Amino acid sequence: MGLRIWETDPESEPKPRQSFAKDLVGRFRSGYQVNDRPMSLEKWRVTTGDPAVAAAIVDLFGSERDSKPQAWETKGEDNLEVFTSAPRVKIILDGPKAIRQEMVLWGRNTAIRRCDGVEQIGVDADDKAKGSPCECPAGYQDRKDAAKSGRGCAPSITTYFALADAPDLGRFKFNSGSWSLVRDIVTTEKALTEIDGPALAWLGLEVVEYEVKATGAKRSFTKPVIDVIDVIGAAPVAEDDEPPY
Repeated sequence: MGLRIWETDPESEPKPRQSFAKDLVGRFRSGYQVNDRPMSLEKWRVTTGDPAVAAAIVDLFGSERDSKPQAWETKGEDNLEVFTSAPRVKIILDGPKAIRQEMVLWGRNTAIRRCDGVEQIGVDADDKAKGSPCECPAGYQDRKDAAKSGRGCAPSITTYFALADAPDLGRFKFNSGSWSLVRDIVTTEKALTEIDGPALAWLGLEVVEYEVKATGAKRSFTKPVIDVIDVIGAAPVAEDDEPPY
């Protein structure tokens, strides 16, 4: 028999948690951790809790580190990982709703504040701050600086998709806090809105090289890219028309 303490204080009863994990079979990741330090990757890493899905990922995209999926330490259910040999994969996006965006100020274990860049959207359904003006700076660079210092919200962009080469395998997701993706995703959403239905796209990791002005040193970083190809069922894209990464 369960506890009945909420009968005497119904306002404090925990609200059901919303979760999309129940229909997800895995996650695409653009990095990993070494000694608690984040490291970026130039080829996709996929995690899943299903050995059959992990094996299918190896068959589809190869494996850089081992021919078999490996276990990794995680608090989630996706305890198997595959370091693929694929810098990009072809995916199916179910229209604009496949991409969800928000800005989040994180505490140690939970969100302190969530916003859409103009108004707060609330950390939960009962958050009284919902609808009030965003507390983050208005300027793009000021937003980045505030987020870096831990004073402002950082982007959180989540994409849900199926693999074009194995759509029956199930639904995957990719989450990114990339500021460059914040800029690029505008074009992606516009293309998806124009198609207004399932679309083919490339999910890629693009290496960007730059020069540090103060020292002239060469640096590089990897950014995620989502490029819409065309509506499902359209004629195949010519190889020369594919993105150069």
